[in-house]
Amino acid sequence: MKWTGRLVLAVLGFLSFSHCSNHTGLPARSRFDSGTVYISCDESFKPVLEAELQVFRGDYPKANVVVQYKPEADCLRDFLVDSIEMVIATRPYSQKEKRLIADSLNVATDYSTVAYDAIAVLVHPQSADSMFTLGDVRNLLTGKSKKNLIPVLDGLKATSTVRFMLDSVLRGEPLGKNVSAAPNSKEVIDYVARTPNAVGFVGIEWVGNADDTAQLNLLKKVRLARMESTDSVGGFVLPVQYLIYTRTYPLIRSLVYVLKEKEQGLAGSFANFLRNDRGQLIFRRAYLFPALRPFYMRDAQTQ
Repeated sequence: MKWTGRLVLAVLGFLSFSHCSNHTGLPARSRFDSGTVYISCDESFKPVLEAELQVFRGDYPKANVVVQYKPEADCLRDFLVDSIEMVIATRPYSQKEKRLIADSLNVATDYSTVAYDAIAVLVHPQSADSMFTLGDVRNLLTGKSKKNLIPVLDGLKATSTVRFMLDSVLRGEPLGKNVSAAPNSKEVIDYVARTPNAVGFVGIEWVGNADDTAQLNLLKKVRLARMESTDSVGGFVLPVQYLIYTRTYPLIRSLVYVLKEKEQGLAGSFANFLRNDRGQLIFRRAYLFPALRPFYMRDAQTQ
């Protein structure tokens, strides 16, 4: 009986130690179809990512995908946060960041561009200005424009929209003191809706889906402005899907996921979903352009 009692105590002690050792503060390892995964996503991609997640969760009801929507700079800092297994932004890691991830977290990384979107230019429905060249936008954002217009971004720092404007439009010039900052994309739309001389900049996924009732309601409050075409001087175009595909619309950026998963699990499963036919079709139906599947555009004629 004494030996039996000692054996039972030893087993109980081992189980207790094992139970305690699993409580590290990090989520338990997920499977491809269940468990919990934490994702950090650029706020401007929220509408399309929610559409992707709705279908993914329908396929895997035991999958708990926790998404934190935040400015892009915060997402990029999450490259080094152990509990965040996927980051969705407009660029992958740099080589320096890749080395830091490997050294700090001891984890392999992977990334893929899964779609392309556009930055939409919004004006008030009563605005007299609804057509802009890149030069007009540059002058507006640097404070050199002679027009009484208020440019509105989804933050003065850190967001993907701000970074795109600084890198691809201003090319090193600083933002002017005339630029206003809204907390997020929805607030940009609301500001333009109540300010007749405002010009707002948001991801097209907030206002470009003609099949989304909520987005159509937003477009009743604001108007999409046209940008000068990249292939026709004096021609002005809207940020529609075909013109994202042909890059005729000038303000185009990438939607990129970065995967940093120690073992194949739920994050990798969601990454595969974004790359496969169903995930790519959701991007297409959201009026972005899918990057990985050949959903060809064909010319058509009507009689």
